[in-house]
Amino acid sequence: MTIYHKEYATGKWFDLTLLEQMGNIGSEVYRTFKWFRQKDDRFQNAFERALELFDFTLDDTRWKGRRKEIARSRELFCSLMTEPEKYENINDELDAMDKYFFYFALKARENK
Repeated sequence: MTIYHKEYATGKWFDLTLLEQMGNIGSEVYRTFKWFRQKDDRFQNAFERALELFDFTLDDTRWKGRRKEIARSRELFCSLMTEPEKYENINDELDAMDKYFFYFALKARENK
């Protein structure tokens, strides 16, 4: 298994707030959607990087009460990327999920 975010894998991820973690996930989600829409080869790595950050967040015991929400977001992300034909308007779904994560990043930046 490839580890993409080596610094975060060593524990730095757990120093971030939930807003920062979700904002970082959102950055990888955005890249994944960008490459997916462009049918670019970089899609697969971006997808795997996003999943890695989702998994780091799910492993963070501080978010026990938010685990279900995070897991649902991960599940939807996977479904959008692996079964896009299930969605009537995939681009609307991608835009909505991208917007969801954007607000985490925005709020994390405000709190700095």
